[in-house]
Amino acid sequence: MSRLLILGASVALSATAPAALAMQCGTPDIQPRMGDPVAGLSQAELDRFEAGAVVFGTPLTLAEGLGPIFNDVSCGACHSQPTLGGFSTFAVTRFGVAAAGGNPFDPLASLGGSLLQLQATDVICQEVVPVQADVVIQRLTPICNGLGLVESIVDADILDRETNPPAGVSGLSKSVQPLEGGAMRLARFGWKGDVATAFTFSADAGLNEIGLTSTFLPVDNAPNGDTVLRDMCDTAADPEDFADGMGFTKLDRFTDFQRFLAQPPQTPKTGMTGESRFNSIGCAACHVSTTYTTGVVAEAALSGVDIKPYSDYLLHDMGSLGDGIVSGIATETEMMTRTLWGLAFRTSLLHDGRATGGTFADNIRSSIASHDGEALASSVAFAALTVPQQDQVIDFLQSLGQAEFDWERDNDVDEFDWFFLEPELTGPVGSLTPDDRASVADIDVDDDFDMVDFAALQRAFSGNLF
Repeated sequence: MSRLLILGASVALSATAPAALAMQCGTPDIQPRMGDPVAGLSQAELDRFEAGAVVFGTPLTLAEGLGPIFNDVSCGACHSQPTLGGFSTFAVTRFGVAAAGGNPFDPLASLGGSLLQLQATDVICQEVVPVQADVVIQRLTPICNGLGLVESIVDADILDRETNPPAGVSGLSKSVQPLEGGAMRLARFGWKGDVATAFTFSADAGLNEIGLTSTFLPVDNAPNGDTVLRDMCDTAADPEDFADGMGFTKLDRFTDFQRFLAQPPQTPKTGMTGESRFNSIGCAACHVSTTYTTGVVAEAALSGVDIKPYSDYLLHDMGSLGDGIVSGIATETEMMTRTLWGLAFRTSLLHDGRATGGTFADNIRSSIASHDGEALASSVAFAALTVPQQDQVIDFLQSLGQAEFDWERDNDVDEFDWFFLEPELTGPVGSLTPDDRASVADIDVDDDFDMVDFAALQRAFSGNLF
């Protein structure tokens, strides 16, 4: 309680409002937390983000078009951690028949493949994995944070990594057609790189995950390919998505929310020894640590923004870590490099969630050990590090998603964070380094936690002080 009183007294005694003090002292802006909107949105765009969040999180009803086969009742049911729009441990099932005897991989499309819908509006339409399938795998829910910013990466920046690869890797770009039309774009979403835009992501997931048909995908999925059963269980006329009173369809709302979701924070932003080791053992050959600057798009808040998602958005041969599914030019062993931002909150790692059940450090070690193919050399190099050196890499990876001042790593800043941070308020002279836990409070990156940083803490503070 005494430390809470110290914070309260500091707030009460400050004659200058925190935001004004921050401007006077040159304090950098606070990074958005997971689930926050992109900084700099217009009021109209912010209104669209907030309206989109409501629709994204609201269960679809039978009358609105749920099913007849589906994986869950809303986008937010799966994209929920640590906040709406994130990821989850929910996994979908993919299946098919492996290539053999000169025959290519068969996704069993005529039997409802390659995606199994786990639920149905009527038990008679419940899908099952066909007995012919000899490839059956799981895929975890991906992250939606920063979706619009990633979409806004200039294609040429991705192609440059393909044309000029680091030693030991040979990533392959994948061009796809957006459902909304327009020119072919380089894919940057999906485990196999099947999606290039937030709208396509929304439309595809709308149909395949909750059963919402639209003018872009107007026909419901048939249970294991049986159109008679589909027609028996489908109670809403297709297409099921239509404009609301303001002229926005549900797909528009899904897209607005995801497109305007901010990128996850990274605290500290730079300078950790673990990132240097991450780079030196070759992880950054695919999980690139360079910064992308987004191109010029319709929304000013998404244009010219520096982002660091830690992905080259290329397909790589992952050897035994491949999922056995073929999708377009992506072979059985090829997977698209995942973004690492937001990693701090993940409790299950890799496409099938096999690295799970332990501490963050345990899961990271398991994940790295499973890397194969083009990533094998980096996996071996990590294993050759000393345990303290490995811990430095893990500490860096745990910074990806951590908000400034969030000592507890729970995506908020409250009195419990202050309890641990108050003893660190020793500036203006200090000796903090990016590797120190208290560096989460050094927002102006001058190696101390002082009143300039404290002014930012006041702005970041959430919850009741007393």
